[in-house]
Amino acid sequence: MNDMILLKQGELVLKGLNKRSFETRLIANIRKALAPFGEFDVYAMQSAVYVEPQSPDCDMDAALDACGAVFGVNTVTRAAACEKDMDAIFDTAARYLGDELRSAASFKVESKRADKRFPMTSIDISRHIGGRLAEAYPHVRVDVRDPALCVNIEIRDTAAYVHGKALRGAGGLPVGVSGRAVTLLSGGIDSPVAAYMAAKRGLRLIPVHFASPPYTSELARRKAVELAGILSRYCGRMAVETVPFTRIQETIGQSCPEGLHTVIARRFMMRAAERIALYHGCGAIVTGESLGQVASQTLQAMTVTQECISLPVLRPCVGLDKREIIDIANSIGTYETSILPYEDCCAVFTPRRPRTKPPLREVLEAESGLDVEGLVGEALEGIVHGMDRTGYK
Repeated sequence: MNDMILLKQGELVLKGLNKRSFETRLIANIRKALAPFGEFDVYAMQSAVYVEPQSPDCDMDAALDACGAVFGVNTVTRAAACEKDMDAIFDTAARYLGDELRSAASFKVESKRADKRFPMTSIDISRHIGGRLAEAYPHVRVDVRDPALCVNIEIRDTAAYVHGKALRGAGGLPVGVSGRAVTLLSGGIDSPVAAYMAAKRGLRLIPVHFASPPYTSELARRKAVELAGILSRYCGRMAVETVPFTRIQETIGQSCPEGLHTVIARRFMMRAAERIALYHGCGAIVTGESLGQVASQTLQAMTVTQECISLPVLRPCVGLDKREIIDIANSIGTYETSILPYEDCCAVFTPRRPRTKPPLREVLEAESGLDVEGLVGEALEGIVHGMDRTGYK
């Protein structure tokens, strides 16, 4: 009996000729997620991924938890592998799930025969093993409709596998199969959720945070870095690019109509983000905007905001209300950090009466008196990568 982890792929099974490239990326991502917990052999076969520990000191509980957070994994379960022999399968089920069988009020056996060469059908396997388990555990009644415990048996090419209930995985597509994108990470509730949702569709992300010291504190920047660390469980390692934004916002405040401050500032963010994206070979910019949530997120304001760049802007939260966004933030572990009371630069410089439908003509006129390229270039030269100052030329 070999204890291992069995992962089922989600929508990857629907892919055609490029399915192998998706599986290759998924396996690479799983191996990275498992690296802190020991040495594992990870391989794919028959639309499943097998994770086998290579030494007794592997942390199987932590490995199971890590696998469940990898995008592209639909379900995850601990399983025991054995020979494709009915006696071996029964012995494995009795030993591997014995404690659960002894404490369960009812059970059933559910079998899947992926290896059609096996001489018994799925129904016959379930009846045979179920009958023997009922004799071995007479206090547990058989209930095929609503059992307290389901004993799962899978007959695959190289072995038979016995496991209990499978846990739901992260789903989606493996990070990296859809390309790369910059994601704006403000430190609030919405932007980490947007990053999570974009990564779930296979994007590898570069988080960009805008800081305006002394109006925003070092604690606010560290909050964004901490959020990126939480997201790395799902998105892979992410080093935050922090863009100094003080001079841009002060210049806007001194030179532009107050009602347009937010939309013009966001246009500068888009320009800087696009430059960073192109530097890294990214194909899009991800934001946490939700349609109609605040003054800068009306349809007209968002249209004006992205008019100054050519890369597409992806808004995964656009159709969600605040309650839905908060629910996701809680489920992925970012909410408690997001609500820490450190204001981001957007909150600090919010005008008293922002224009909800800013005309593009007025915005362009207000920007005409600014050294747009100079201000963006200066901000990019002062970028902090992770914790190190690097700058972009």
